[in-house]
Amino acid sequence: MIICVAVNEETAETKLWDQYVAAHPLATGYHLLVWGRLIEKVFGHQTIYLMALDDNHQVRGVLPLVLLSSWLFGRFMVSLPYVNYGGVLADDLETTNALLSEAISKAERLGVEHIELRHCKNFHLDWPKKEHKVSMRLDLPDTYDLLLKGFAPKLRSQIRRGEKEGMTAHVGQLQLLSDFYTVFSLNMRDLGTPVYGKQFFSKILQTLSDDVRIISVRLRERPVAAGLVYGFRQMLEIPWASSDRRYARLAPNMLLYATVLKYACERKYKYFDFGRSSKNSGTYRFKEQWGAQPVQLNWHYWLPEGASLPQLNPQNQKYQRAIRLWQQLPIPVTKILGPRIVKFLP
Repeated sequence: MIICVAVNEETAETKLWDQYVAAHPLATGYHLLVWGRLIEKVFGHQTIYLMALDDNHQVRGVLPLVLLSSWLFGRFMVSLPYVNYGGVLADDLETTNALLSEAISKAERLGVEHIELRHCKNFHLDWPKKEHKVSMRLDLPDTYDLLLKGFAPKLRSQIRRGEKEGMTAHVGQLQLLSDFYTVFSLNMRDLGTPVYGKQFFSKILQTLSDDVRIISVRLRERPVAAGLVYGFRQMLEIPWASSDRRYARLAPNMLLYATVLKYACERKYKYFDFGRSSKNSGTYRFKEQWGAQPVQLNWHYWLPEGASLPQLNPQNQKYQRAIRLWQQLPIPVTKILGPRIVKFLP
């Protein structure tokens, strides 16, 4: 018999949770309890972390969920918001169904409009799903020199261009946070997207200091491109990266990604995850030129009867006017207003 329990900092099962995640072949770093605690502290959201146990009190599966609720965007649960991955981890179909059933019960009691599970694997759930995104991944050789030799001559030339223009690349942690946030907040404004607060990234760097780095590219001490990378097991991922469009002709983003890949090879990661993209989009083609291959993402949804799939994304026409207005705001204003809005967007 499978029973499901809620896990938090006060329960005895916290160590069991992370032990299970560490051993599960489909786990990502975002399944670890630390991400739920981080989201609670930074954004104030309620987390609902469900663990499935058998009769011998052995862990058979886990499902991390975060409740987002606002008058503007609605009330829903996500596994996990703000990042690319999450969803259910389980030993078998019986456990998967038990966790999903418990999640639905929680959703109905809380009056949520939908549950969104961000899976990489297709679990063939009896839930509607979206396949609008892929993860772009690159297999890494033993050394960066081997990787560089495999690049097309044009790509190698673009990487060298940044160095010839006097750009420098730096790898660090909190000391580079201002570089990262300067470029990131500018890029988010230009995209018409509310920006996360600087505290979010500071908390990530402090909490996951062994696994997170910032890579910054500077031109005469001015940050012109930057990214935050997160490593788990054999995979290094870059969930957030930006470049200053005013310097696009100098290709700072090429030097940024080359530095990230060099770091990944030096740290002996086997794979690099460029992050999610829409199929055949500009970002898809940018990542493809590095040799990255698409891995289908499967986002599953539970919906109340008669409800339609949510469309909380920039492509939704009803947000287009707001996006255009946001693009006109001064950067300091977006840094104040952005975090108050984006915390409710998954």
